[in-house]
Amino acid sequence: MNAFIAAVFFGILGTGYFVYGRKSQNWVALVSGVLLCVFPYFVDSFLWTMIIGLVLSAAPFVISL
Repeated sequence: MNAFIAAVFFGILGTGYFVYGRKSQNWVALVSGVLLCVFPYFVDSFLWTMIIGLVLSAAPFVISL
């Protein structure tokens, strides 16, 4: 149940990153948004969901192109 709630949260966050990346033509935010929306379908563990989600959420702030 915790992994499901985390997946919904990261999906919502990914949608926001995707919209922001598309409007501002920021490729890092766009790709992070897509990956945040898609990765929960392939990860079952709550721990890995949190690790991958936090890394992808921080990527637009850490990586600048």
